[in-house]
Amino acid sequence: MLEPLEPLIRALARLPGIGRRTAERIALRLVRDRSRSLAHELRRALEELDDAIRLCRRCGAVTSAAEDPCRLCTDPHRESGVLCVVEDPADIEQVEKSGGFRGRYFALMGKLSPMRGESVVNPRFEELCRRVAEERIGEVVLALNTDMESDATAAYLRDRLAPAGARVTRIAVGLPAGSGIAYSDPVTLAAALQGRRPL
Repeated sequence: MLEPLEPLIRALARLPGIGRRTAERIALRLVRDRSRSLAHELRRALEELDDAIRLCRRCGAVTSAAEDPCRLCTDPHRESGVLCVVEDPADIEQVEKSGGFRGRYFALMGKLSPMRGESVVNPRFEELCRRVAEERIGEVVLALNTDMESDATAAYLRDRLAPAGARVTRIAVGLPAGSGIAYSDPVTLAAALQGRRPL
């Protein structure tokens, strides 16, 4: 592969679901576009995205730059004493689609994974503990994936949140082992949320 394409290939390969080979094909497709219209359109879309979209400063959900905190954080009809903790902003959308939860959210932006350098120094963990204490959250629902790293994260958060006095629960089994919330169907996810249990 030509050296000038390498930075683009590396950047594309960092996206979820895109490996090195797919990244190479995308980069070559952009090169084949003689008019560069696709590359210009892609660049323009990314620039607009950068100006228009943010992560909510309170929960971490994807929101417009004009709506921060997001609609989920400002909705007065949501249950403010129940906080659903997820690994990623995309998980918030999946839980919302299920219709099984009417509380507030908090995205961790990762999980404990010493192999990938993600450890307990994640500032989002500290922010979560502070939010639970300050807002006097009665229940923290851990809607994490079903892999070893997520289990370790759940155990760590259970211990960290214990002093705040909040009841810590985890969504019920119902998601296939090793899968992620982003890949589950709304019915399965709603059932898992409704059947949550103490951790």
